[in-house]
Amino acid sequence: MKILLVNKFHYLKGGSERYYFTLADAFKAQGHEVIFFSMKDERNVPCGQDKYFVNHSGIGGGLKDKISLLLHVSYSKEAYKKMTELLVIEKPDLVILNLVHRQITCSIIDAIKDFNHKIPIFWTMHDLICACPAYTMLDGKNNICEKCLDGNFNHCIYNKCTHNSYLMSWLSAHEAKQIRKHKWYDKVDLYICPSEFYKKKLEQAYFTKSKIVCMRNPLPIDTKYECNNHDEGYILYFGRLSKEKGVKTLIDAMKTIDYKLIILGTGPLEKELKNYVISSKINNVEFKGFQEGEKLKTYIRNSRCVVLPSEWYENGPYSAMESMALGKPLIVSNKGGLPELVEDGANGYIYNNKEELKEKINTICTINKEAYDLICLNSYNKSIGIFNPINYCEGILAKVEIFTF
Repeated sequence: MKILLVNKFHYLKGGSERYYFTLADAFKAQGHEVIFFSMKDERNVPCGQDKYFVNHSGIGGGLKDKISLLLHVSYSKEAYKKMTELLVIEKPDLVILNLVHRQITCSIIDAIKDFNHKIPIFWTMHDLICACPAYTMLDGKNNICEKCLDGNFNHCIYNKCTHNSYLMSWLSAHEAKQIRKHKWYDKVDLYICPSEFYKKKLEQAYFTKSKIVCMRNPLPIDTKYECNNHDEGYILYFGRLSKEKGVKTLIDAMKTIDYKLIILGTGPLEKELKNYVISSKINNVEFKGFQEGEKLKTYIRNSRCVVLPSEWYENGPYSAMESMALGKPLIVSNKGGLPELVEDGANGYIYNNKEELKEKINTICTINKEAYDLICLNSYNKSIGIFNPINYCEGILAKVEIFTF
């Protein structure tokens, strides 16, 4: 089978791209042919289809990029044309969409169905953009907001939900309105959500007549699973340092705990958080900057546990998955898809507020070795069972048969 994977970024930028390349590797390992459609970028991984990629655009680029994005925020003639050219040459049997809004746009859905309406289109939901124009369900002040679930996307504008900007929020709402107007979401055959929480939220939005299913994201095919039942005396957080990630809440919870907290990562709150630790005279918190690869894995292996104190609707983050694969317990907030990864008391703990977070950290730091060894083993075993990429791809191919026979 020839499978076309579509994503606006063709380099390892974040979790969505980790999924995109993992899917490619897993399908290839099963003997399938994989082709790509994306956006041009000097950081892209080389591939045979890059001549069909759309020109770069985005708010983070220069003036030319910004103007390009403004001109085709909801529909791109270039993307329609380039996708059609690719389809004529490659003739894929299945298309799997990932991040396509704004830079690529839903115009490619028309291109696929106009070329051959029998080609199944699946769409993996890495965010909530089909229900929330800002895609995060956070307003301009980074508070959880579900107002657009009613289909009135003007809420996005009033609350400046996209980058706290009226212009960007208006563009986001305009895009959402145009997509609904043209019923592009109904032309997709199947939506895949990495968490049951995202599935339920998208179902509440009534954005499509198509089926929505939950399939847990896979880990990369070369993942080495380990059970690390030791620690070097610290709790670990790694990820973006921003308000919605709840890092300040975690720091506050550590004030009276006789254990070190190591924080890895950068972000808009980095300076503020460091100053807060100094001014509050908190002596058990250390910032180690951004880490990746084997250095990051070493930090995970040697931690007591990994904490994800998110205060927004996380999906199924790779930070949690990677920690479980290294046999580490998780402490997670009861937000989004996070509690679906943790069986409270078995492979970690779930908390609802700051006091409960403090209690759970105290618990994991004080349980005896036998109990700790078991919780690490449970995390390791759970990861092997639910993050297998080959099983994931087989599940997708089983669903393809529904639409092709």
